Amino acid sequence: MNSSVYVIGAGGHAKVVIRALLESGFRVVGVFDDRMDLQNTHVLGIPVLGLTDDIQQQQPVHPAVVAIGTNRTRQTIVERLDVEWATVIHPSAVVDKTVKLGPGCVIMAGAVIQVDTIIGDHAIVNTTASIDHDCVVGNFCHVAPGAHLAGECRIGNGVLIGVGAAVIPQIDIGDWSVVGAGAAVVKNVPGNQVVGGVPAKRLR
Repeated sequence: MNSSVYVIGAGGHAKVVIRALLESGFRVVGVFDDRMDLQNTHVLGIPVLGLTDDIQQQQPVHPAVVAIGTNRTRQTIVERLDVEWATVIHPSAVVDKTVKLGPGCVIMAGAVIQVDTIIGDHAIVNTTASIDHDCVVGNFCHVAPGAHLAGECRIGNGVLIGVGAAVIPQIDIGDWSVVGAGAAVVKNVPGNQVVGGVPAKRLR
């Protein structure tokens, strides 16, 4: 893959993604963001080159990564752009050689992903999160810092597993559900639910 990349997003999450890229040996050429107040500024010394859609007119062409933590926003951007997507793995992450990663995934520092797990497109496995064996994590998911999935879990598209949450083995979580920070999920969660607490219960 081309070792030069563009980053979409200029917020705090983007800083962590940029650092992961740099630590992994990538050259970050520029940043794109739709906030007008960020135009012609810098993120960790990387110039903001324009609005998100401007990336498609850039020459030379480089792969990009969407460095935005909100799952719906990440999906919207990906679906409207026609670019090559880079996958980012921080060098301190432990990713078993049998793991399958979709395009646009970001695996942060200290994350652990175990044997025969599948991570979908544009998913985030954030700082020190862990995903055990034989899990399937859908597209546009975010496993937040310090969250843990035990083995054989099935996580639908767009799911957010909150900071420090834990999911016991063989749990299914439906599309676009949210697991609150610190929750303990001990039974299946349908799609489009918000759950929290110990044990996790439906909040809305």
